[in-house]
Parts: sequence; structure tokens; C-alpha cells
Amino acid sequence: MQHIFPLRNTVKHYDWGSAEWIPALMGEKNPLKEPWAELWMGTHPLGPSRVFFEGRERDLGELIREEPEFFLGGELYEAWGGLPFLFKLLAAEKPLSIQAHPSLEQAGEGFERENRAGLPLEAPERNYKDRSHKPEIICALTGFDALCGFREPGQIRHSLESLARQADVLKRDLEPLIRAENLKIFLKRLFELSAETRKGLTRTLLAGIETDPPEAGPFMRRFAELYPDDPAIIAPLYLNLVHLESGEALFLPAGVLHAYIHGFGVELMANSDNVLRGGLTSKYMDLQELTSVLDFSAFTVQILHSEEKTPGLHAYPSFTGEFSLSRLDSRGRETLSAPAGRPCIAIITGGEALYRVFDEQIRLKQGQSLFIPAGAPGSFEGDFSACLAAPGRAPGEKSNPANGNG
Repeated sequence: MQHIFPLRNTVKHYDWGSAEWIPALMGEKNPLKEPWAELWMGTHPLGPSRVFFEGRERDLGELIREEPEFFLGGELYEAWGGLPFLFKLLAAEKPLSIQAHPSLEQAGEGFERENRAGLPLEAPERNYKDRSHKPEIICALTGFDALCGFREPGQIRHSLESLARQADVLKRDLEPLIRAENLKIFLKRLFELSAETRKGLTRTLLAGIETDPPEAGPFMRRFAELYPDDPAIIAPLYLNLVHLESGEALFLPAGVLHAYIHGFGVELMANSDNVLRGGLTSKYMDLQELTSVLDFSAFTVQILHSEEKTPGLHAYPSFTGEFSLSRLDSRGRETLSAPAGRPCIAIITGGEALYRVFDEQIRLKQGQSLFIPAGAPGSFEGDFSACLAAPGRAPGEKSNPANGNG
């Protein structure tokens, strides 16, 4: 039986994507300068990976269903019914929409509710495409900027007061936001701002005023250029601005309002497509549903660093059962082993690796990826770096808190 499964993956050409980063990593040409936003690795039906097996190309999910014990392991297949994660390269040249994801319970209830209402899965006003939650981790391959979770209410109020002082024409209009009793009311009032006030905010930010915090100004001007008159252009005043250096990561649990602004990284998530948007978008927004899933407590940002578990294998903290993220860094070592007993997907992010399992081998260049079955873990050789996605904790094992909120 075949034991090595290189992947052919789906590229998503969303308009916020970069024309450079993913093609450069993969050694591909992009003469039309089309945006390559995401490369999907996994079994999600909207972009399943393909593998060459027994003389023909097959859908990875189909192959797993035929031999679940070999590809996933019996316990994992019984728990999840398939590969529980979706692995991506993500290249954000322009900001993604501000968004949040539901909990497992919210996703299940919302999916059934919209099914009963007869909403087609492809309908633009559909919020829930499946029954799964969508926790995720983003790990930077370059410098990476993001918005993540609400700031402390006192900080938000102070920033809005500073904005109001510099834009006297807006002072009265911003007063309801400044005096909002809580963050839920604040968000409701933000999206109730009049068209005139929204235009005033856009003009004020494009004029290049000083902001508090000062690092928020350039981002808000960029948002105002891309999404004029969207009230969420002031998001850096109410959401935490986060900068990741290469190798640093950020975990996003359910209910946390966030947006990726600019940068190139690997993203790993539960195998779901449930997204509720909250600004900086031309797509459908259901603010009532978004409000129902949001965590309105102030979010404590925790930048994650990997820990060397075995020589050359660096693992990031895992907070959910569906996935865990690791890095391989050969640093001249002769051999690095894949995790035993767990399926994983590896993508080479630098250099070149020789992968061996039993009497088979394959040479993998930068940008190439591989599915490693639970029943056939192998080893890597060469001068290379790679990112690995695998299931997280064992089914039924409790997780740790994802942030300082507990």
C-alpha cells in the first residue's frame, strides 16, 4: 500500500490577498498579478486537497473515509468523523473583514435554525455553513498585524474623547459612544451612527489627525481609504492592535472580534466556515446574530511562542482538541521524525527536505505539502523548515484557558 501522500491544494483568490507571498513561497509565477489570498490544505468541501493514489488523483477526504483506521486512527475517526482541522497559508495584503466565530453550541443551533428557515448553504445571507465552531491560530511567517478582542472600556473611552476633542464637529455625535454603559451598547450605537457622522469620521481620519494610541492612526487612515463611511474604520480605538514577529502566534477562541490586517502566515483552525462579520466589508453583515455570539469582556492578548519538545520540533500551546501547530527546524540535524500515531499535514516553508517512510521516499521543495497518515509516520532529512498541523489533545481531554479571561 502507498504510504506517502503529497498534496495538490486549492488556492483562494480573494481580493484582499497578496500577488506575491504565496506564489513566491511555492516557486510559482503569477504574471497576471492575481491576488493569492489563501492556500487550503485539508478536506473542507469548499476546497479539498487532492492526492495521487493508485494511479489516479483522489479527494483526500474520500480517501480518509475509505480507510479511516490507517489515515486517522480509530479513536480520532470515532471522535471527529474525519480530519478535524483546516490548514492554510494566509497572505493579507489588505485587511480582512472584522469578524467573530460561534461556539460549538451556537454553531449547532444556528445551523439547524437556518436549515429550518430553508436558507440555501450558498445564500449570501447565510451565517452558519456547518455545525462546527471555528477556533483558530495564526502564526506569522513575516511581520503580521491584527486586531484582536475588545480593549478595556476605560481605554476605549479615553481614545474616543481624544478623537472628539480634535474633531469638534463630531463631538456631539461621538458622545453616545463615549457614554455607552457597556461594550454591547457601544457596538450597537457605533453601527447606528448617521450617514453624516460616518462621512465626518472618514474625513477626519483621512486628514491625518493625531490618535491615542498613536499607532492606531495609520491603520485607521488605511481603513478609511479602503472602506469610507464604514463606522468600523475606528476599530483600532476599541479593539487591541497586535503585531506578531515571524514565528510568533495568536490563538482566537469563539466570540472574539478580530481582523487580520497585513502579513503572511500559516493559519490553523477547526474544519469550519462559520463567519459573522462586524465591519470593513462589502459582504453580508447580521449585526444581531454577531452580537449574540460575541464575548463583550475585555480581551487579554497572549502572544504565543513555540517550545522545543524534541530536538528540532517546536510546538505551540494547544487550546482545542481539533488541532495543534508545530514547526520543524532541521538546523543541520540528520533526521527529524513526524509525530507518531497522529495524522498531520506538513508544508515546507524553507529549504528542501527528503521524506522517508518504510521503503518509500519523496523530495519536497519549499511550498510543497504532504499528508502523513496516523498509520505511517516517517522522517525528514535535509536543510529545511516546515510547519505541521495535527489534532490537538486526545478526545475528551480538557483544554486550558485560551487567554487571561479564563
